[in-house]
Amino acid sequence: MGRDHLVLGETTDFMTGETITDTHDERARQSIARLLVNEKGYDKTDIDTRVIMPVSVDGDTGRVRVDFVVRENGRAVMVVNFGPGDIVSRQRPTLAVARLLADHVIPCAVITNGQDAYTMDTATGKVIGKGLAEIPARQQIREWIEGLSLEPLSEDRADKERRILFFMEVLAERECDDFTCNR
Repeated sequence: MGRDHLVLGETTDFMTGETITDTHDERARQSIARLLVNEKGYDKTDIDTRVIMPVSVDGDTGRVRVDFVVRENGRAVMVVNFGPGDIVSRQRPTLAVARLLADHVIPCAVITNGQDAYTMDTATGKVIGKGLAEIPARQQIREWIEGLSLEPLSEDRADKERRILFFMEVLAERECDDFTCNR
């Protein structure tokens, strides 16, 4: 969250109408937002954007940004995160977010770089779709969650997921800010 990016000016956020900083990453996020609404059939009011998730491990706290949280009947059913470049290494932290963010395991987790995407079943961690076209549309999500109980993780499993998320996202971000990524 603290990395410097080439600022291209300002733009209007598709989801909120607010003026935001225009970067290459933000342009990809805006494209993803348009895809979710215009092609996948989600209503803007059912998508939370730029959710900041606190993550604490052993008394140390950090923050993770969640780009999109899609809700159906008020319950979180899908997270969609953007990450530039290769998305393979971002699969695991995206699953951790989906397992920890809500009071239940969010059934669907998507990681995308804006050009490619992996859609994952959060319960199993398996990739069930590759490509932007495979991100579930609203009707597909409705069918998927029908009959699911949307249960929370056990505390032991939640602790493990927090550690994964903390080390892969929070500490990696700190290291990047402190040392090499912007030099």
